[in-house]
Amino acid sequence: MVDYLQRAKFFRTKKRLGQNFLINPEVIEDIIDFAGITKEDVVLEIGPGVGFVTEQLVKHAKKVIAVELDEEAIKELQKLECDNLELIHNDILKTDISTLTEDSVKIVANIPYYITSPIIAHLLGEIDDLENKNRAKIKDIILMVQEEVARRIVATPASPSKQYGLLTILSQFWADCEIIRLVGRKSFYPAPKVNSALVSLKVRKEPLLKLSDYTHFRRTIKAAFSQRRKTLKNCLAGSGFDREKVANAISKLGFDENIRGEKLSIEQFGELSELLRGE
Repeated sequence: MVDYLQRAKFFRTKKRLGQNFLINPEVIEDIIDFAGITKEDVVLEIGPGVGFVTEQLVKHAKKVIAVELDEEAIKELQKLECDNLELIHNDILKTDISTLTEDSVKIVANIPYYITSPIIAHLLGEIDDLENKNRAKIKDIILMVQEEVARRIVATPASPSKQYGLLTILSQFWADCEIIRLVGRKSFYPAPKVNSALVSLKVRKEPLLKLSDYTHFRRTIKAAFSQRRKTLKNCLAGSGFDREKVANAISKLGFDENIRGEKLSIEQFGELSELLRGE
């Protein structure tokens, strides 16, 4: 059995980069299995760290492109010396995925929790970014994220109110999302203060909804979640929407006048946005 913990201890992790290396062999195996990686696949690994997942990925994939920001981690990764591994020393948020390969890619990522939302937006594109070049390249994504973030990605209006929000809608607008498994903090070195989860995002070719104006829809949902303690009507009015039009639209859709944004499904937000645009 590979002793990942002993190997991880040799490396000085950097708190500022949010480095927590996955050292649980069972979870690493699950990532390979759930991603369904074959010799036909090009895998883009985000934040490979010292390469514990990478060294398994290269055994199964046609090619692995690993994007890593930390220079010292890159030096560790170079020791793998694989013909089918390409290392890119860069920040993933500054990396144009569409230029990395001709092939479609599967993404495997164990990412610093503090940049989860920006990374998802970078991979999928914003809600009104219909021709996003990165998303067009991606088949599916296996993400290791903080459990709380995973709950937000897969939330519904029936979830506890803090879970369902902008990240939920962005993720589900462009992907089918599910939690694959929970991962305890002891699966990492150094152990983070929170539990984690593996999330699968199967990327859609088309957005979840057909709308006449996606930018208006994005503005509507952004406004709806701008102040969580306020009603939907007050949030929209406070963000520049005409109060009377908002009241009319809410009434037309048969919603309670004091409904809050987190109680609307993505489809209902679509109807609301179209109504407000047409008023």
